Amino acid sequence: MKQVKAWSGRFGFLAVIFLLSGCFGNENLTALDPKGPQAKWIYDNMILSLYIMAFVTLVVFAIFFYIIAKFRRKEGDNEYPKQVHGSTVLEITWTVIPILLLLVLFVPTIIGTFDFAESQAPEDVEDAVYIDVTGHQYWWQFDYEEGFTAGQEVYIPTNERVYFTLNATDVIHSFWVPALGGKIDTVPGIENTLWLEASEPGTYMGKCAELCGPSHALMDFKLIALEREDYDQWVEDMAAKADVEQPEDSSVQQGYEVFQENCISCHAVSGPGSASGPTLTNFGDRNTIAGYLENTDEQLKAWIRNPDEFKQGNNMVPFPESEISEDEMDSLVAYLRSLNVRDGENAE
Repeated sequence: MKQVKAWSGRFGFLAVIFLLSGCFGNENLTALDPKGPQAKWIYDNMILSLYIMAFVTLVVFAIFFYIIAKFRRKEGDNEYPKQVHGSTVLEITWTVIPILLLLVLFVPTIIGTFDFAESQAPEDVEDAVYIDVTGHQYWWQFDYEEGFTAGQEVYIPTNERVYFTLNATDVIHSFWVPALGGKIDTVPGIENTLWLEASEPGTYMGKCAELCGPSHALMDFKLIALEREDYDQWVEDMAAKADVEQPEDSSVQQGYEVFQENCISCHAVSGPGSASGPTLTNFGDRNTIAGYLENTDEQLKAWIRNPDEFKQGNNMVPFPESEISEDEMDSLVAYLRSLNVRDGENAE
């Protein structure tokens, strides 16, 4: 008996841990710790809904147990209790109360729906930021009005609404930054819009929220929010790389030649992207490869050698040693490391 009680206690503890496991996760990858006004609105209304559901549950169970206790059959009591079928008071009561509860949810939902639908900045807002987002299997492309493209990482200024226009080139994806707002589908041939705002600088994790293929779970990206001054500097630096720069360092020169021979047809390193593969203009600033691998030399070489091993179904071709020798690979990695626009202290 003691063993049964002990195991029951352990099972109960594990069950609580299991239920609560969904409440924890990576920092800046949870809707339960909102970092922007849209995410805060979603969180507040989710809590409001929980309070209303908890209130209804408590009232229903309280009435249920009260009736069980009051109208239980007693010894010698063989009469039916007073029947309430057709009671006008009760009919009005259980019709009006649900309507009032629904109105509590309806009003903020309608206000939020219209607010979230804003796709253009008000006329009195200067320097509003607009970014085109394109979903690919399994990476993200971000095109800026200033004429350059970023891959896998999108930069925005803080405390401003940033307006995204979203579509896809192959299958349906879904653009989602849980800490900043709701998700929206990216659909081939259809443009959807979304605005997001970050209340503080930081790196926010983004996910594809629509099953889009075997590597759907690895289709990650980052949204990096900077103070307006830092953001303007980043835009200026990215836009300044309008032409492919030939490195001056001789140790990187060979890597540049290897890149030009094998990679440039799919990966741009300046200006607008080719859309065949992620733009690598600021690859040296990133701390991940393919959106999720730690950006080390060893991981980068392994990715180039056999990308399908890490991201099944992606379109990048492998480069075995018969295509790129080990010495050429070392120089190629050195060249990719030289592609950056931010200094080491600020790079994410």
